[in-house]
Amino acid sequence: MHTIAFYNLKGGVGKTSAAVNMAWHAARWKHRSVVWDLDPQGAASFYLGVDGERSYKAGTLVKGKQPIGRLKVATRWEGLEVIPADISLRNLDLKLAEAGGRSTLKHLIEPLGEQSSLVLLDCPPTLSPMAEQIFAAADYLLVPVIPTHLSLRAFQQVRDWLDQKPYRNLKVLPFFNMVDRRRLLHVEMLVKPPALMKGGLKTWIPYSTHVEQMGEHRAPVGEFAPNTPAARAYRNLWFEMADKLKL
Repeated sequence: MHTIAFYNLKGGVGKTSAAVNMAWHAARWKHRSVVWDLDPQGAASFYLGVDGERSYKAGTLVKGKQPIGRLKVATRWEGLEVIPADISLRNLDLKLAEAGGRSTLKHLIEPLGEQSSLVLLDCPPTLSPMAEQIFAAADYLLVPVIPTHLSLRAFQQVRDWLDQKPYRNLKVLPFFNMVDRRRLLHVEMLVKPPALMKGGLKTWIPYSTHVEQMGEHRAPVGEFAPNTPAARAYRNLWFEMADKLKL
C-alpha cells in the first residue's frame, strides 16, 4: 500500500481537486483507493458526494474504539472509497499527542492496506503537530504550487522544515497548479522552473472553470468534462504519478 498526502502550507492552491482527481483515476485503473479527508472543511468529501455520511470522534478512533475500516463510505465509482471529514478532526493532533506515541496517524492508516492499494490524504493547510503526523505516515508528499512568489515561498518553508526532520523515506513531489498562461510570471516559471521545483512532477494543471465546476457536479473533472484541457492534464498527472510509484 502506498500513502500519498496532498499537502501545502498555503491554502487555496488546489490540493483537494488534485487529490480527488488522482483518486478517481487510480480507481479507473483498478487500484482500490481510499481518500481520507483530513481537512475539517470536508471539501474532498463534498466533491465525492459523501459529506454527512459518517460521524465519528477523533478520540474514539485514536483509542481503537472505532475501527477505521468502518468509517469508509463507498462512492458511486467502483474501487473508490472515502473516509469523510468530521469536525472532530480539528483535534486529531491533540488526541494523538495524548496517546503518548501509543497511536500515530501511520498506525491508524495501516489497516486500510488489507483492502486498498492506495490511501490518499487530503490535508489541512497547516504546519503543526498534525502535519508532522502526516509526514511520518506518507510515502509521497504531493505539493501543488501556484507559479507565484508567495506560493513558492510557502513551499520553501515546508522544504526548510522537512530538512530539519528525520523523514528520510518521504518523497516530496511538487507540481505547478492553477497555471494561467495569460500571466507572464506563470509562463516564465513554466519555461524556466525555479530550482525549488527540481525533482518534482513535470505535468502542470491549468487554471480552469471546469475545476471550479467540480462543486456543481460533485465529481472529478474527467467525469463531466473528459475532453477539456484540465481533464487531460489530470490524466497526464496520474500517469506521471503512477510511474513514480511504479504502479
